[in-house]
Amino acid sequence: MPIKIIAAVLAALALSLAAAHAQAPRARIQTSLGDIVVELYPDKAPATVENFLAYATSGHYDRTLFHRVVKGFVIQGGGYSRLYTERVTRDPIPYEGDNGLKNERGTIAMARGGDPQSAQAQWFVNLRDNDRLDHRVNDLGTVYGYAVFGRVVEGMDVADAIGAVETGAGGPFAAEVPLEMIFIERVDPVE
Repeated sequence: MPIKIIAAVLAALALSLAAAHAQAPRARIQTSLGDIVVELYPDKAPATVENFLAYATSGHYDRTLFHRVVKGFVIQGGGYSRLYTERVTRDPIPYEGDNGLKNERGTIAMARGGDPQSAQAQWFVNLRDNDRLDHRVNDLGTVYGYAVFGRVVEGMDVADAIGAVETGAGGPFAAEVPLEMIFIERVDPVE
């Protein structure tokens, strides 16, 4: 195959990949320490992305807290008001943790209870590669993970700063609560 044809094919492939990347929706998480912008993956986690954006556009995340910070692990928010009152949520969404995405540093994933089908509004940002949070199958069966639905593309320094604050007891929680409140002012889709 002539070099010109190979170059043209590679250029077309690069353009189609760039176009697909540019079309990925984004959301801006405005926090009291700065903004975090996440790119969302509706092709891999359609119900989760739709759910996150529905909560964002409804104002659910406005004036909530990062209520859980585990240094070098995760920062979690999206569920509690500034008075530690749990926000009312909609029904849980289907489990999408088996979508092939990994809980790597900088990814955003849904928080949930013990039931893999229990994710509602809360989410977390991974501060390191957390492979133990990934979906997998071993000789004992399925190990349900946490559904990754996007990645931080701007403001990972803000996430790291949140992850470095001092924590202790707060509200109804015995530990892992920032001693100085860190707010999620709002979450907005980025056009």
